[in-house]
Amino acid sequence: MAAAAVRYLRSADGERGPVDALPRPELRCVREDERPPVPPSEFRRVLGCFATGVTVVTAVDDGAPVGFACQSFTSLSLEPPLVAFMVGRTSTTWPRIARAGAFCVNILAAHQAPLCRAFAVSGADKFAGVTYDPSPVSGSPRLTDTLAWIDCTIHAVHPGGDHLIVVGRVTALDTRHETAPLLFHRGRFR
Repeated sequence: MAAAAVRYLRSADGERGPVDALPRPELRCVREDERPPVPPSEFRRVLGCFATGVTVVTAVDDGAPVGFACQSFTSLSLEPPLVAFMVGRTSTTWPRIARAGAFCVNILAAHQAPLCRAFAVSGADKFAGVTYDPSPVSGSPRLTDTLAWIDCTIHAVHPGGDHLIVVGRVTALDTRHETAPLLFHRGRFR
């Protein structure tokens, strides 16, 4: 893209002479001594101003459905179709999803806050009373009455502080309803 821009600038204004692309910036991690740490409470308070959608990530591990509530979900790439979510390294559900190698992201509708709360509890039977059917490619649970679902295989996993960044390659997806999404903002569902 940069090369095309340089060619365009050269052809558009021949009087100035050749235009060279700027060098790529050096990418590196910020060292601990380069900035003061941000207290976790302040980090949470400020980032709570950003409203996020709410999802439930599900899979099948050893024949049993597994899942957890996740608000750190995003689209990542069109070509290839990739999505990403972040999961805490201490999650007991994540290793089971990783073992499955595939997952389904269920995008929750505005009326599904109770469902989200059920999947946010650690150690409980999260699927008690929850209806679902298998997603078409991975067979991961597609929760009933969600706004949309995205069936994925695990494409990559990257470290990210106290979380892992999980990249999924989309194998199938669809919407189910035209309704408002469930949002999380300033510590509350909206």
